[in-house]
Amino acid sequence: MRTVKAIIERADDGSYSVYMDADDMSYLITGTGETAEGAIKSFQINYEDMKRYYAEEGKDFEEVHFVYEYDMASFLSYYCKAFSLAGLSRITGVNQGQLSHYVTGRRTPSEKTKKKIQYSIHSFAKELGSVNFI
Repeated sequence: MRTVKAIIERADDGSYSVYMDADDMSYLITGTGETAEGAIKSFQINYEDMKRYYAEEGKDFEEVHFVYEYDMASFLSYYCKAFSLAGLSRITGVNQGQLSHYVTGRRTPSEKTKKKIQYSIHSFAKELGSVNFI
């Protein structure tokens, strides 16, 4: 099964969108929502609808596995259910006020800051993956 990037971005009006990064396919899926989570759900529903449509039309449907990539506002919005900005600040070393600006779209992090946040999140996830309980 082919792997395709699904890009999640926050729009200037505060809504969120998800789109496929695959111009060479016979179909294109998008999704929109008031939240990143809503946009992802819309995207997944639209994918299933496209699959049904192809089946009804008797066309071959190339199933794919999606790997989601987030802009900073979308990531922070989607994962706010698991992380507070204060917690993310402690994990990443990025000021909570800065993170707040990224969520609202008032500011966009530099490439250096994006890499710092990504590295810190991956390190934290790896640490959590090694946790064992007795």
